[in-house]
Amino acid sequence: DLGFESLKALQLNSVQCCNSADCQHFGFLCRLEHSADTAMVNGDGAHEHTEEADSKQDGNSETDGGEESNEQEVIVIQDTGFTVKIQAPGTEEMVQEIHQVLMDREDTCHRTCFHCSLDGNVLDNFAELKSIEGLQEGSLLKGWKVREPYTVREARIHVRHIRDLLKMDCNSLSFLSIFTDGDLGDSGKRKKKGNELEQIDCTPPEHILPGSKDRPLVPLQPQNKEWKPMQCLKVLTMSGWNPPPGNRKMHGDLMYLCMVTVEERHVSVTASTRGFYLNQSVNISTLYVVTAPSFHCNRLSLPFKLVQKHPFERIATPFQVYSWDGSAKTPYTSRLGYEEHIPGQTRDWNEELQTTRELPRKNLPERLLRERAIFKVLSIVTLQQLPLEAPWQSLIGNVMAINPWRGNAHADGLSGNNIFFSLGFDVRDHYRELGGDAAAHAAPTNDLNGVRAYGAVDVEGLYTLGTVVVDYRGYRVTAQSIIPGILEREQEQSVIYGSIDFGKTVVSHSKYLELLEKTSRPLKVQRHNVLNEKNESVELCSSVECKGIIGNDGRHYILDLLRTFPPDLNFLPVDGEELSPESQRQGFPRQHRHRLACLRQELIEAFVEHRYLLFMKMAALQLMQQKANKDAKADIPAITETADPSESNADTTQTQTTASDSSSATEVSTESNTSSQAATASEENSLRPATNGLLEPAATLNGECKSPLEGKELLESIPGLAQAKELAGTLVAEDGSCIDPKSREVVLNACKAVGSISNTSFDIRFNPDIFSPGVRFPDDSKDEIQKQKQLLKDAAAFLVSCQIPSLVKDCLDHSALPMDGATLTEALRQRGINIRYLGTVLEFVDKTPAKAQLEHFYRIGISELITRCAKHIFKTYLQGVELSALSAAVSHFLNCLLSSFPDAVAHLPPDELVSRRKSRKRRNRVPGSGDNTAWASLTPSELWKNIASEAKSYYHFTIQCESVDQVVEKYGFQKTTLLREISVKTGIQILLKEYNFDSRHKPAFTEEDILNIFPVVKHVNPKASDAFHFFQSGQAKVQQGFLKEGCELINEALNLFNNVYGAMHVEICACLRLLARLNYIMGDHPEALSNQQKAVLMSERVLGIEHPNTIQEYMHLALYCFANGQLSTALRLLYRARYLMLMVSGEDHPEMALLDSNIGLVLHGVMEYDLSLRFLEKALAINTKYHGPRSLKVALSHHLVARVYESKAEFRSALQHEKEGYTIYKNQMGEAHEKTKESSEFLKYLTQQAVALQRTMNEIYKNGSNASITPLKFTAPSMASVLEQLNIINGIIFIPLSQKDLENLKAEVQRRQQLQELGKSEEPTEERPLELEDRIPID
Repeated sequence: DLGFESLKALQLNSVQCCNSADCQHFGFLCRLEHSADTAMVNGDGAHEHTEEADSKQDGNSETDGGEESNEQEVIVIQDTGFTVKIQAPGTEEMVQEIHQVLMDREDTCHRTCFHCSLDGNVLDNFAELKSIEGLQEGSLLKGWKVREPYTVREARIHVRHIRDLLKMDCNSLSFLSIFTDGDLGDSGKRKKKGNELEQIDCTPPEHILPGSKDRPLVPLQPQNKEWKPMQCLKVLTMSGWNPPPGNRKMHGDLMYLCMVTVEERHVSVTASTRGFYLNQSVNISTLYVVTAPSFHCNRLSLPFKLVQKHPFERIATPFQVYSWDGSAKTPYTSRLGYEEHIPGQTRDWNEELQTTRELPRKNLPERLLRERAIFKVLSIVTLQQLPLEAPWQSLIGNVMAINPWRGNAHADGLSGNNIFFSLGFDVRDHYRELGGDAAAHAAPTNDLNGVRAYGAVDVEGLYTLGTVVVDYRGYRVTAQSIIPGILEREQEQSVIYGSIDFGKTVVSHSKYLELLEKTSRPLKVQRHNVLNEKNESVELCSSVECKGIIGNDGRHYILDLLRTFPPDLNFLPVDGEELSPESQRQGFPRQHRHRLACLRQELIEAFVEHRYLLFMKMAALQLMQQKANKDAKADIPAITETADPSESNADTTQTQTTASDSSSATEVSTESNTSSQAATASEENSLRPATNGLLEPAATLNGECKSPLEGKELLESIPGLAQAKELAGTLVAEDGSCIDPKSREVVLNACKAVGSISNTSFDIRFNPDIFSPGVRFPDDSKDEIQKQKQLLKDAAAFLVSCQIPSLVKDCLDHSALPMDGATLTEALRQRGINIRYLGTVLEFVDKTPAKAQLEHFYRIGISELITRCAKHIFKTYLQGVELSALSAAVSHFLNCLLSSFPDAVAHLPPDELVSRRKSRKRRNRVPGSGDNTAWASLTPSELWKNIASEAKSYYHFTIQCESVDQVVEKYGFQKTTLLREISVKTGIQILLKEYNFDSRHKPAFTEEDILNIFPVVKHVNPKASDAFHFFQSGQAKVQQGFLKEGCELINEALNLFNNVYGAMHVEICACLRLLARLNYIMGDHPEALSNQQKAVLMSERVLGIEHPNTIQEYMHLALYCFANGQLSTALRLLYRARYLMLMVSGEDHPEMALLDSNIGLVLHGVMEYDLSLRFLEKALAINTKYHGPRSLKVALSHHLVARVYESKAEFRSALQHEKEGYTIYKNQMGEAHEKTKESSEFLKYLTQQAVALQRTMNEIYKNGSNASITPLKFTAPSMASVLEQLNIINGIIFIPLSQKDLENLKAEVQRRQQLQELGKSEEPTEERPLELEDRIPID
């Protein structure tokens, strides 16, 4: 052992030689950042290093932030200085943006500490370009290397940048370039576009052929053989000798780094105020040997390797997308320890967040700046900082408890780095009457939904906290920013609005009532009175749990928003209260684990819109009756003050209803398929206004409806009702003062019928405190409370009788096509159906007559239910596991869940590791933890019994399966799909290799197969409102047929999205997708290819490599590649899409028919007939199963198969399939239809060819070798005909129009526009809404 003195000497020896004349700059680090005395140390001569940036202000440029680095011209003058040409997107950009571009660029990425100057004046990094005096086109900006001393913060930034540069940290994955051989634009120019079919390898991998049961995992992350990983360093980390001792600080030492080279040489580096220096722990003669062999060479070639990649493969994503499978060589490494701030220095997250919200928003530039600032702060706070810190800091004990002297240190939460952490346990019996720990676990997500709702309304002067909910290792951690001053006083003293004890003591405040009143209408919250402990009436405009606190900064904060939305009576049994007959027939009310079950905001909006239609119908019918009793027309004054149905702005004071005008836009091409129905979760939410609008069913007065189309059919069946509704619509926005008594009676009757809180206008709001335990109401409000109770019962019945049948109907007609658990969940939530109704939905599907056509939906639903039950069990299972046994416990759980091995045995860690910690944890155990080794006793049969029990108790659904093999056999699951679902839901990352799930001799997983457990994060997504409005306007233009104008608007939306979000975001991905489709429709195939390539790369990196939306993007890119003559690339992309589809949902899915049709057509085009038939016949079988044998899709599939048989000269089979298609066309569309005629002509042609072939064969049989054979005409498929069929199956039909047709079409469009402007359109447009994939997600 070394003594203290020896240790001190060792420490000094490792650092004291930094200023020695013999010391050399460390090659890479000093090259990254030369200090001012570089010349003195290296002896290269004193010369200045400058970067010159020619900044062109082009406000109209469409170059986004990600494309800047790709389009700049670089002229390398010498190694020490060069010129960079920058094209700035606009004058609103800041100097910091130029700084960031230079840091991201390969040529200048090794410099981080520099400033820009103009005419010798240093520019402020946060100054906007337009505010800089003297900056004009052609101005010369100079980027000077830093001459000021380094600081600890700048040194940390630089080290973190080096780690990013060397790719030592994990990044979001993307594999598109492997299938496209690099950038598609470049490859398209290099490759010939001729039909060089012999050079195309069309053979697909064996595991993606139709009928294959093999589901390998390794191809999920393919490796590019030409791209060899270049490892510059093995280790770059902080030294254990940090922080520097006082005497070294006096010499400018900031921190110490440790490095291990590829040759296993250990190097120490000192970061000083003058730069980074290599310590003299390495002999000077071996210095270049250390750096030269691999590090120096690889470091020099690394930027040139990186520049070969597409910019979207290198740009940082707003937040990390974790992969559920990975390589043991490149695990995720946390950035903790490399933050920009100095240890001990904390950031005031709350102040940063609230300051951005206070920015002005009067005009577009101000709103863009404000939204960008909010997004950046939330990206750091909610997406990077909190998810990393919340689980680790609170679970491993790095955060100090607020009141550590109490018996349970976690009772009051924990605080660290200006973040408040709380665990999802009822440690103080706060939720005892609401369900205990179950309620404490559900409350954070309810609270987050409330924060999201109030944040969307965005009332000036009302503040919410930055909130993130993190599920990690079985624990739920809520991380929130801290209200200034709240920790300095008791909660009773802080709360000036609301209640701290669920309604026993209630207080109110006039300012809070004023602010919350502004949110009342958009959130449908009724202003109401409750009684406090003194039986005094207290007025509230929220639930009693909502607390108002004025911080030391003078801001009005609201928190604990867990009851923002009203309770769900279907899961809240109340003594003496009976639900509607429809709910009772479904078995409701049902007992739930907690009493915090609330209706979703989407359901509230759908129900209010449903009631609005009912209100309009009743008023119109009574107006018709009055009108019939009058001989002459009379001007009828106002009935309602309701907003126009197209208005959906939450900030207005009008009723929030459907946005049918902006959300029913369709492309000019006929969307005949549902290729995009499995779009992202957030994109599905963008359809919320449409599905909650005029397409919703009408209901009876108690909230029930007999069929999904009842309301619409009823409206259409009443003669003259449209005119009456028009009259009712003219009564909007009057104050009601001039209404005659009869009209006032009409309004009163309609208001009473629909449950409006006003007798003179349509206004439905909910009292969130109804049925809340402990909340009492004044006696004078009994009638009002009774109305509210009935309204809640109607809303509960509406969910069961309307929304669930509507979802099933949408799945039957394939307007909704979930592909995995995540897209199924979003399909439910988008219609306001909570996930606890999943069992009810599956029972409804099971009883549906057309169950066979919903088999895919049922299978995905059962899979989601099983994996959610397994997640519930896994949560409690992990809470009692020692950290040292974590990988063993996770692998044991997966073996019990998925492996066919009946006797799964857990491997316990050594006894001494367990026993040593037991005594420490007994004193201060985390709530919920149990016996540290109880997890090892779990068996497969016990786990599956628990899953069946959980399904029955939580989802009220019966699963009669005792093992995974029974489940797979009964429901047709894939074990790989179950593995993916449970891994994504729990954050497990497994080793990417092939697993033998079916072996009965050994378990499938071992400890080494578990690489990591990631936090599963729920957060608020900030929005770019102006960009979304531009996008909606573009959609409307496209719907009207003005493609060019629509394209311009969507391009503008893209620029605005880039302004707010940066280069990588899911909404930008959707924008690029629609742009690519418009480019393709307008004939600009190369531009379509370019935009779609960006969309694919972005989808891979921000959503995931196997996300259903990514699969759709691959399919579209393949179509555009084929149109550009890149046949081989198109095939590889389609093969990749099919593999991902097999992994996610299996082969038996309606979307697989479209994919197989695409593959079959491309293979037909390259004359691979046998392969083509395999895919096309599989597509035919799937279409027949899910669309019915008489469907037009089936007819098209028969035609495609017949074309291939015709090319193979098998005319008998071709005739058989074409006859099937002809019969369908004839029965469905009539003999006069164009499709029927085309099929008839093709049948005649096939018959002629078959007769000619038979004659030839007869001639051969008769005369043998002497036969005179008439050559048969075999037509090889042309690329144009194949492309035409590809367009048709992908929903794009180009209709040739004559000049007269065009004039008639324009006249019709103008007539419709005039009718819309005058408000005289009788019924809303019946056009099909824009595809899910072609929408920007709004939540």
